[in-house]
Amino acid sequence: MNFDELFKGFANTNVLIVGDVMLDTYWWGNVDRISPEAPVPVVALKNKELRVGGAANVALNTAALGAQTAIISVVGNDNDGEQLKQLMKDANIDTGSIIGSADRITTNKVRIMSRNQQMMRLDAEMTSDIEGNLEQELIDAVCAYITKNNTRILILEDYNKGVLTKKVIETLVAFCNERGVLTAVDPKRKNFLTYKNVTLFKPNLKEVKEGLNLLVDQINLETLGQIHEALKQELGHEISFITLSEKGVFYQQGKESVIIPTHIRNIADVSGAGDTVIAVASLVYASTKNMRLAAEMANIAGGLVCEEVGTAAINKGKLLSECKLILKSI
Repeated sequence: MNFDELFKGFANTNVLIVGDVMLDTYWWGNVDRISPEAPVPVVALKNKELRVGGAANVALNTAALGAQTAIISVVGNDNDGEQLKQLMKDANIDTGSIIGSADRITTNKVRIMSRNQQMMRLDAEMTSDIEGNLEQELIDAVCAYITKNNTRILILEDYNKGVLTKKVIETLVAFCNERGVLTAVDPKRKNFLTYKNVTLFKPNLKEVKEGLNLLVDQINLETLGQIHEALKQELGHEISFITLSEKGVFYQQGKESVIIPTHIRNIADVSGAGDTVIAVASLVYASTKNMRLAAEMANIAGGLVCEEVGTAAINKGKLLSECKLILKSI
């Protein structure tokens, strides 16, 4: 594999992400004492930092790799929504089709940090499903974007915040299948079995167990193959791609099934690792149709971002170097 050519080619791939976007706010400070008012630490605030999260973090990763990246979602008509859109624009993400709603608020997760440890998290969010005109407006915006642009792959990023409803999912997957657009999904439990007939289905092992109501003790190729078959009976999808935490990743496509072990890392934070994995796997598969390569590269990328604190985009140069070193036999 010529990885230099592969990475250059990402610039020719148009990726669309649809799902729940959020603003990640970090308040950094020092803890030197306990409050006299209650048995809680006092954080002396030093600085604040804003990052993109949820589906926006998936877009951040595909854009960081050079892909033509757009995102469509629903945010509130509020300051958090404006800040989130500006952060995405600054990262070369097309936000022109994002919908603002006076009836919603933009999800904002505020993390209070000290010495790289999370002391507390404050969530401002709405999790009810979008409905009526707003639901149809989202569907129309996605279909219009795909029709106008040479979209190679649609990534559905579900965080159970209400953007991906049953109607949205079924309509968009059918639309893409009619037009030969690949579909990749990072699901959550609420809509787990709604993602029928997609190309690539990427849950983590915990989500699979919950979604299929399974009790699994042994994690090996045989049991994971059985999980794939159970998923395929429900979904009729093409590829299962299951992340296994510290055990690596598993995929099955047709009769080909592989467990790819994780690479040893100095783990600082697992936040956003799943976003990076779906971003890299989707982009590589859309570019090459080689699932083994997509899984290997996504496995490396997920480990790399775990070395960073908080959600962070994959470093293109670092990923390229690691792929050349680790995957030179592919």
